[in-house]
Amino acid sequence: MPRPQRSEQFSPEEICYVHCIQRCVRRAWLAGVDPVSGVDYSFRKEWIRRRMEALASVFAIDVLSYAIMSNHIHQILRNRPDVCAQWSDEEVAIRWLRVFPGRRMEEHLAEPTENDVKTLVRDKKRLAEVRRRLCDVSWFMRALSEPIARMANFQDQCTGRFWEGRFKAQRIIDDAGLLACSMYVDLNPVRAAIAGGPEGCRFTSAYDRAEAQKGEQVDSAAFDLKPIPTEEAGRKIRETPVDDLRKERKAKRKNPTGRRILRDAWLSPLTMKPDILSGEAEVHSGGVRSSDRGFLSLSWKDYWELLCWTAKQSVQGVKAEVPPRLAKCLAALGIDVSMWRDLVWNWQRYFGKSACVGRPESMKQHAEQTGRHHYRGQGSGAACFA
Repeated sequence: MPRPQRSEQFSPEEICYVHCIQRCVRRAWLAGVDPVSGVDYSFRKEWIRRRMEALASVFAIDVLSYAIMSNHIHQILRNRPDVCAQWSDEEVAIRWLRVFPGRRMEEHLAEPTENDVKTLVRDKKRLAEVRRRLCDVSWFMRALSEPIARMANFQDQCTGRFWEGRFKAQRIIDDAGLLACSMYVDLNPVRAAIAGGPEGCRFTSAYDRAEAQKGEQVDSAAFDLKPIPTEEAGRKIRETPVDDLRKERKAKRKNPTGRRILRDAWLSPLTMKPDILSGEAEVHSGGVRSSDRGFLSLSWKDYWELLCWTAKQSVQGVKAEVPPRLAKCLAALGIDVSMWRDLVWNWQRYFGKSACVGRPESMKQHAEQTGRHHYRGQGSGAACFA
């Protein structure tokens, strides 16, 4: 059965949860230690993390979980058209111009000006399309992948592909699939024997959340959402040498707003607030993410405990009981507790080739809604759910 088109999997007009996988070309280790040349490209993982953080500050898309590996990346994203609808035209314009200024940097070498923002706001047709793109997962992935490829190719003095192709997408359609997929993503370094447990899994959302619990802060990569006065920008370009403008722009890129934030502040909160109505947008006002809505019914303490327990179950066939309190949480989501370890550690066996993730009944219902008979993985994954 052919993989469905992106337009069939998710839409910018509705809130969707999407597991995105982007691989380096030929699965080469272009963000790790190259086994052939021995060159260490691990620093590029921080490039990718900071770019994700920057985009989370302008797109109407929540980054729920992520893992950056040596030759691929995983992300769980949630687009938020309800949040984007509450932004003013000026907010939409400056957010878009921060990522896509519309001119080559060498001709520009300056921040978006007030005049640039007003020009875009006056073009209502263009602005409506921009508003739609700001809550489109495909545009988020494009804005993430292309700059990283350009930077890597420039550094390596080469041309050609950095990424294998367009990202692979899996629609997550229920809470059980979301929890299992989040654990799968956060435990990728453990599965690859890069780390012994979640506490050592750098460049994952779980690591960021755990370090933030200890109070660790980082320089914010969030875009500055204030346009530059047009007269000031013009004077600066006329009076400042081009090389100085380049240096200034490069320095500001390290911390555009001059702020320090908790390491996980740009990620979506993990726990949903029980007293918030489901239709409430919970728009974030701090400028580092799109919303303050959580995505799981578990507390961080329970999630971390379950993550650590699952990480220890690396040996196939060894029976270990899930702690009773956590087993109750899994059962409430319709997950077969005895199959939890197998579901997370053997995720590829059950859902590796599926375009949809969730309980069998949820997958069946979604297939019918999209005019399909069934999804691949619908039968094999049934054993993991009660």
